[in-house]
Amino acid sequence: MAPAGADEPVAPAAAPSRLQDLVVITGFSGAGKSTAMNVFEDAGYFCVDNLPPEMIRGLVDLFMHEGSKVEHAAVVSDVRGGEFFDALSAVVDGLTTLQVAHRVLFLDADEQTLMNRYKETRRRHPLAPTSSIATGIAAEQAALEPLKARADFVVDTTGLSAADLRRRIAAEYLPRANAGRLAVTFQSFGFKHGPPRDADLAFDVRFLPNPYYVPELRLLTGRDAQVVDYVARDGHLSDFYDRLIPLLDFLLPQYQAEGKSHLVVAVGCTGGRHRSVAVSEHLASRYGGREDLVVEVTHRDAGRAKP
Repeated sequence: MAPAGADEPVAPAAAPSRLQDLVVITGFSGAGKSTAMNVFEDAGYFCVDNLPPEMIRGLVDLFMHEGSKVEHAAVVSDVRGGEFFDALSAVVDGLTTLQVAHRVLFLDADEQTLMNRYKETRRRHPLAPTSSIATGIAAEQAALEPLKARADFVVDTTGLSAADLRRRIAAEYLPRANAGRLAVTFQSFGFKHGPPRDADLAFDVRFLPNPYYVPELRLLTGRDAQVVDYVARDGHLSDFYDRLIPLLDFLLPQYQAEGKSHLVVAVGCTGGRHRSVAVSEHLASRYGGREDLVVEVTHRDAGRAKP
C-alpha cells in the first residue's frame, strides 16, 4: 500500500541563486560612494547607483530568478532616497533572513573633508538644498549613525585621493578572483601644475611636438585626432611607443606577481592638455582589452582653464 500523499505532485525545488556577493554601499554624501561603486563595476559587478532601499529586495528577487546570470552585484543606497532611506536597515535584515550573501560597505569622512569636497564641486547637500552644507552634514550624521554601527566594513576616506580609495577598495573588499586583476590608471598631467603625488611610474613626453604653438590646435586636447596627428608628425611618437610598450609589457606582470593591486602610470607634458593626454589615451586603448587588467584613464589638468 502506497504511503499517504504518495500520489500528490511534488513541487519542484527552487533553482539555486547564482548571486554570490551583493555589496550595499552607503555612507556620507561626498565620502566617495561613486568611486567605490566604480571599482566594483570595473571588476565585473552589476552596479546600480542611487537605489531606494525598498527596491533592493525587488532587485534581489530578479537576481534569484533562475534566468538571471548575475553573480556579483553592488548597489549604492543613501540619503538621496529621501524618506525611503530609513528602511535600509530593515532591508539589510531581510537579506540576512533570505540567506543572501551580502556585505554593507560604509564610506565615512570627517566633517571638514566633506565640507571641502562640497565646496570644490559647488553642489548642494541633498539634506539641505536651501540651507548650509554644515546643516546637511549634521542631519546626515544623525540619519546614518545607526547604519554605520551595523556596517560590515567602514572606510574613512579622510585624506584619501580617489586613486587611494580605488586601491584600498580593490585590495581589501573585492573577492580574491577579482582582486587579482591589476588596476592600471593612465594619468596625464602638466608639469607646470606640479607632479602627481600618487604616480608609480612617470614618463615625460615634452620631447614631442607641442600643439600649443599651433593656433588652430591650442584649444583642442589630446583626444582630438588633429592633435594626435600633429604630435606624431615627426615619427618620434611611434619610436617612443616602440620602446615604452615592451617596457610596460614586462613590468605589469611583475607588479601583479608581487601582489600589487593598483598601478598609476603618469604621463606628463608642459600643460597636461595635448601630448600627455594623447599618449595616455593611446595606452589605455592598448591595454584596455586585457582580461587580467582593470584599466582607466584620467586627465588631471586637461580640464583646467583653456590657455
